[in-house]
Amino acid sequence: MRRRSFIQSIAGLTVVSSFLASCQRQHVIKGSVIGASSHTGHLLRDKNFAAPVAAVEHDIVIVGGGISGLSAARHLHRQGITDMVILDLEKEMGGNAACGSNEVSGYPWGAHYVPIPNNDLTAYTDFMRECGVITSPPEAPLPTYNEYYICFDPEERLYINGQWQEGLIPQFGVPDAEKKQIQAFLDKMQAFRVAKGEDGKDAFAIPLDNSSKDPVFTTLDKLTMKEWLHQQGWTSPYLQWYVNYCTRDDYGTTYDEISAWVGIQYFASRKGKGSNADHHDVLTWPEGNGWLAAHLKKELQSYFKNEALVARIQEEGGKLAIDYFDVKESRLKRINARQCILAVPQFVAGRILHDEARIRKVHQHMQYSPWMVANIRSNALDERTGYTLSWDNVIYNSPSLGYVEATHQQVEQGKKQKNLTYYLPLTGKSPVEERKAAIERTHTEWVKMIVDDLDLVHPDIATNIEEVNVMIWGHAMAKPLPGTAHGTIRQELGASVNDHLHFAHTDLAGNSLFEEAFYQGLTAAQKVMTQLSAKI
Repeated sequence: MRRRSFIQSIAGLTVVSSFLASCQRQHVIKGSVIGASSHTGHLLRDKNFAAPVAAVEHDIVIVGGGISGLSAARHLHRQGITDMVILDLEKEMGGNAACGSNEVSGYPWGAHYVPIPNNDLTAYTDFMRECGVITSPPEAPLPTYNEYYICFDPEERLYINGQWQEGLIPQFGVPDAEKKQIQAFLDKMQAFRVAKGEDGKDAFAIPLDNSSKDPVFTTLDKLTMKEWLHQQGWTSPYLQWYVNYCTRDDYGTTYDEISAWVGIQYFASRKGKGSNADHHDVLTWPEGNGWLAAHLKKELQSYFKNEALVARIQEEGGKLAIDYFDVKESRLKRINARQCILAVPQFVAGRILHDEARIRKVHQHMQYSPWMVANIRSNALDERTGYTLSWDNVIYNSPSLGYVEATHQQVEQGKKQKNLTYYLPLTGKSPVEERKAAIERTHTEWVKMIVDDLDLVHPDIATNIEEVNVMIWGHAMAKPLPGTAHGTIRQELGASVNDHLHFAHTDLAGNSLFEEAFYQGLTAAQKVMTQLSAKI
């Protein structure tokens, strides 16, 4: 028995019989539709603010409390910087690592796991050690990961051809000829995983900018992933579904849109190894990456200013005048800062800076994919035949990515209800059209969409769901389109302005991964430290 499976059994787990929903009453599914404060955020686009009447002084202002902003603040705090403010629109810091909880468990509202870290990411693995995720000292030959945080078995299943199979790579009912294509693809990804360019760098690395610039690999950024698959002669519908699932899952982008280089990076950049884990393992918690965000926030609470909409930033007297709308007090305030980190998406940065050239570049080169995430509180559900309920549960050819069982990592499994987190990247139409449709859709319509999707695998789901809460992420992540990874746009938009305004966000990293956000923040913080040291 694997140790993480053993952990689940040591608490004296009991088998709980299925909860039978009463058919004698009308079943009402509670819940609501929520969203990342889009109404307040749209004030930035739609409203002209009067100048504030007074200002306060701070050395550093960080705009944006997502992972990049928190990472920057953590590094600055560790360097002894205390005259700092973090402004964020939301009531809670964390960005796409937002989470919630109910009487059953915590649950994610966004990102829900991180892969085993690559061993060369020392700043990141040091953070993981501080969190207790890595339990071995830095000098250990390989890191040892906390077994409670490595995803328990059973990890993944796919409903395909009328049955649940173990794992997400299509196997059950797949013709032998197509299995050979799938294996050829996986072999190629392994070859890319160990490949190095003429410059000696890994062909595919994390962060993305650590990757080789060898044209043998970078030319892949000129193709879409679908085009590259066809170049290889890999036309299997099962393989194409799997690759499309993966690119939608990590990047909110279909395989016929995404850069082939980035699509391959998904498979080839994961190289982490521990004494008890490998690159294919994942680290997860009931609240998803909100657990990691909580650790980033631990030392930073005194710097937080929530429900603060930054309206503009302009240079005045050698400093940066940062005007923000205090939502709680309903008035505009100003901070004069020596240094500022804009840890927000570039489409927001352009508006804050009133930089028309930046706005045009973003409009020309960047698209932001919308997502819907729903948290479902449910009684026990009927199961189709095959592999058992897992952490990640995916339906072949579904428009969704399926659901993650948020209660999976709980040692005590005797609860009658579960939290299921359902993910739907809205990729059917253009992002603008999908955002508009998502905003107009009612809670009842969302619930029907979810039930219709999951009814295939859980025929009694309509009567066993107790509550569904829906989160709309209008601009969840930038799409890594061809030219994004190895073109010039990220460098152009990410360049510091006059040595005192710096940028940190995953749309400048080329993909929306936790590690990329972490290092975006770290790099921006180092730029700030350099400038502060130069002016002492």
